[in-house]
Amino acid sequence: MNESHLKNVVEAALLAAGKPLQVADVSALFDEAVRPSAEQVRAAFAALAAEYADRGIELKETATGFRVQIRRELAAEVSRLWPERPQRYSRALLETLALIAYRQPITRGEIESVRGVAVNPNIVKTLLERNWVRVVGQRDVPGRPELLGTTREFLDYFGLRSLEELPPLAELKAMSELNVQLDLASVAQVDSEPGGSTPAQGDAGEGPEPPAWEAEASDDEDQIDESQSGSAGLVAARLDP
Repeated sequence: MNESHLKNVVEAALLAAGKPLQVADVSALFDEAVRPSAEQVRAAFAALAAEYADRGIELKETATGFRVQIRRELAAEVSRLWPERPQRYSRALLETLALIAYRQPITRGEIESVRGVAVNPNIVKTLLERNWVRVVGQRDVPGRPELLGTTREFLDYFGLRSLEELPPLAELKAMSELNVQLDLASVAQVDSEPGGSTPAQGDAGEGPEPPAWEAEASDDEDQIDESQSGSAGLVAARLDP
């Protein structure tokens, strides 16, 4: 197998697929008689990554495979290609997602215990609809509450290969992008029992008007824009600073 030809096929496939590709996906593009080995395909990925080192795009490996994407430092300029207002997510949703990512599997009651406020059902519904979160089981206690965990799509969206690539909690707490207003150090201290105190009032801004998952345009709300999706070579919104 000609290395240059293989690299060109890999590059073309990554641009045409519109989704991350795994090594097996690339190998399957070739006839069996000339099919490259997994080692050859990985070498082609590595060669492309090296070529992109000083360019505006990069080769990124995520949980679902390899993809070509815009470098994060160019996000401000490139995002102007999409002038329409993107979907935005409230701080409450981001806090809930962070707790699930770092403390999974976790119940809704445990999330409420850490955040100190009731979780608006629309927030969990939105996370499930985006396929960032899924029900992974039930806690073996009275009531058998559902246990929530993240998905491969969550890792892919944030440009991560595995949960081990999540930044340390101390870094996440300090991030200006999220400005999470809770003691993340206490996440590790959540009891395995569901429940905990659930205040009568929910999060401000989580009510039905406006939708719970959409942030208001105010100084005390932070959001991730839909235009920052990490899919198909677009700007990757990531949890790491």
